[in-house]
Amino acid sequence: MSTLPDNSVTLGRRQLFMLPTRFGLLFAALLVVQLLAAINYANGLAYALTFLLGSLAVVSMLYTHRNLFRLRLAAGTSAPVFAGEAASFRIHLTNDSDTPRFGVAVMHDKKEIARVDIPARGSADVSLGVPAVKRGLLTMPAVTLTTRFPLGLLYSWSRRVTLEQSCLVYPRPAGPTPRQTRAVESPEPQSGLRAGGDDYIGAREFQPGDSPRHVDWKAVARGEAWRVKQFGGGYQATVWLDWDTLAGLDTETRLSVLTRWVLDAEHDGMLYGLRLPRQTLNTAKGEEHQHECLKCLALFGLKP
Repeated sequence: MSTLPDNSVTLGRRQLFMLPTRFGLLFAALLVVQLLAAINYANGLAYALTFLLGSLAVVSMLYTHRNLFRLRLAAGTSAPVFAGEAASFRIHLTNDSDTPRFGVAVMHDKKEIARVDIPARGSADVSLGVPAVKRGLLTMPAVTLTTRFPLGLLYSWSRRVTLEQSCLVYPRPAGPTPRQTRAVESPEPQSGLRAGGDDYIGAREFQPGDSPRHVDWKAVARGEAWRVKQFGGGYQATVWLDWDTLAGLDTETRLSVLTRWVLDAEHDGMLYGLRLPRQTLNTAKGEEHQHECLKCLALFGLKP
């Protein structure tokens, strides 16, 4: 089995194994009985039929082995998921030969996850779902390729193939949790915009004295915490999500709550920053900033 620079694995002869299936054993027993009958009755047609069927079995052995030989496996990208969800690993199977491959099965933990046909000079993709139990980096498990092509008389399989691929698992978000900050959230001016106006700039926690007109009643109806919509053209609500505001909670609970706050701040269109022990991410917003914040939370305290 050779490993190429692009993190792909090509199956060689020494990594493939073969054994007869149950039907193959029955077929072999049938040939023995038929051969004995031909010898006993000195029947030329019986000899011819026996050797013809035996030749088919020998040829099928060659095709069964070739169906996996020189197949190339490569790992595709894996999108981040939250703890408790299923990570999806993509396996790219490439056939560099001029012969199509039929009935190639991909096995994981002794279970078939997919069966594909791969055309000559073509490829096929297979998705492997793995439960993401805890945050961090989830490595792709080993897989095995098997086939019974063409007659089902022989079963060929490969060694366990491990591809260097991992999936980032974010902490599981906590339920709706009132956001706590060291300082009151404040609007921050954006350059080039005129102050004043009625543009929606985000939401903050409800405080006594706030106008009921600005309460986000849709969120309240969903059972979420009471929040107040903020308006003001040319300004952007800014908030710091601070580890130290969650004193008294254990590490995983803090990470879970901070994950919820990051998602809420991004949903509300706020500028938000993240403060962790020995690590700070400056205020920003957008999918890339959200990913960086969640990545810091996912890898917090884990060994590289």
